[in-house]
Amino acid sequence: MNKVVLVTGANSGIGLALCERLLSQDTEGLQLCLACRNMSRAQAARSALLNSHPTAQVALLQMDTSSITSVLSAAQEVKLRYNRLDYLYLNAGIMPNPQFDVKSFFKGLFSSNIITMFATGEGILTQNDGITDDGLQEIFTTNLFGHFVLIRELEPILCQAGRTSQLIWTSSSNAHRSAFSLEDIQHQRGTQPYSSSKYASDLLSLALNTHYNKQGLYSSVICPGFVMTNLTFNILPSFPAFLWILLMPIFWLIRVFTNTFTLTPYNGAESLLWLFNQKPESLDPQAKYHSLTSGLGNNYTQPQKMDIDLETSDALYEKLQQLESEVRKKLKEKQKQS
Repeated sequence: MNKVVLVTGANSGIGLALCERLLSQDTEGLQLCLACRNMSRAQAARSALLNSHPTAQVALLQMDTSSITSVLSAAQEVKLRYNRLDYLYLNAGIMPNPQFDVKSFFKGLFSSNIITMFATGEGILTQNDGITDDGLQEIFTTNLFGHFVLIRELEPILCQAGRTSQLIWTSSSNAHRSAFSLEDIQHQRGTQPYSSSKYASDLLSLALNTHYNKQGLYSSVICPGFVMTNLTFNILPSFPAFLWILLMPIFWLIRVFTNTFTLTPYNGAESLLWLFNQKPESLDPQAKYHSLTSGLGNNYTQPQKMDIDLETSDALYEKLQQLESEVRKKLKEKQKQS
C-alpha cells in the first residue's frame, strides 16, 4: 500500500528538496501531497518533480498556515482525498522583515562566535512581526499555531488502530529557550518571534508525543543546519543574491571546521529523509535530529538533546488548546454574521 506523505511549504527550499529525495528513493510507493500557499509556485514545483519522476503521484493542496480558515479548509480537503496519512512534514515557515545589525555582524566576524553567528543568526537578527486576519501574531501562527490546528483537524486520519504515523517538524538551531515565554506564547512583546516560534515547536513536539503516542502518532524535530534558501537571502533584502554566491567560498571554508553548514537544501533535507526511514517508536522524543555535512561533503544525521522539559511542554499544549478554542469560536461567530 502506498505511503501518504503531506509536506507543508513544499514548493521551494528544504521542502522541495525533501520531495525530490523521497521520490528518488521510492517513486512508486508514495502518494505525495504538496501543501503550499502560492499555487503558481506549487504548480511549478510539481512540474519539476514530474519531469524527474514521470510516474510519481504528486498532488497539490492550497494552504496558508497563517490563516486558520485556510488550514481548516485544507484539512477538510485532505480528509476527503485520503483515508490515512502516514507522514506529515510541518515545514512551512517565515521570518519576515528581519533587521540586520551591521555593527554586530562585523564585530562577530572577528570573534570566536563567528560560526555560531552564521549558523543561528545569534546577535545579528531581529524580526518585525505582523498581525494575521485572525488577529494573531503572524510568525507564531505561520510557523506553529497553524500547524497545531492542522494536526488537530487531521487526527482521524493520523491516529488509526494498528499502524503508526509521523509528524516531523522543521525547527532551527535558532530555537532558544531565552526567546520563549509561557506568558507570551505569541511573542507579542519580544524582538525574536522566529526563535520563539521554533523553540515552541520543539516544546510542542514533546507534548504531542505525550498525548498521542498511545494512538500510534509520533512527533520528531529536525534542524536542517545553515542552508542557503530564500529565507536566508531575505535576511538581507537589499543584499543582491549574487553577493551571497560570492560568499559561498567562505562558507565552504567554514564547513571544514563545523558540520552544521549544510549549505544546500538537498543537504539540509538529510534528517527529514532519515526520519522517513526510521521506526518512530525507536526515536527519542527529547532529541532534535540535525542534518550535518562533513568538510568532504558527506551527509549524515545526528541527534542532540533539546533544552526542553515536560512541564513547560504540557503548559504550552494547554495554552494552544485554549487559543484554538477561542479562535474557532470567533470564526463561527463571523460565519453567523455573514
